[in-house]
Amino acid sequence: MSNNSSISHFLLLALADRRQLQLLHFCLFLGISLAALLGNGLIISAVACGHHLHTPMFFFLLNLALTDLGSICTTVPKAMHNSLWDTRTISYTGCAAQAFFVVFCATIELALRPS
Repeated sequence: MSNNSSISHFLLLALADRRQLQLLHFCLFLGISLAALLGNGLIISAVACGHHLHTPMFFFLLNLALTDLGSICTTVPKAMHNSLWDTRTISYTGCAAQAFFVVFCATIELALRPS
């Protein structure tokens, strides 16, 4: 008889066991992500709309804002979902996709930074 087990979900550790702390974590994640979305959105719209800002420095600043949005939008929504709905699992494909996009955005961000 062979063992035919397969992994379909990973178990996650909870940030807190009490419901009040989980809601506090959700609110903190929401505030931080909204602040990052607003700040990066303002940078993107200012560079896109201001024709005098079409210089190489602002081109790289625009790309950094886009990669920062990508890295934030990859991990924070799942963390907010886990805190709000008290879930402690992530699918294998979801984990692989999150890891790929985080590494992808971090690599682009590091490649665009000046040395």
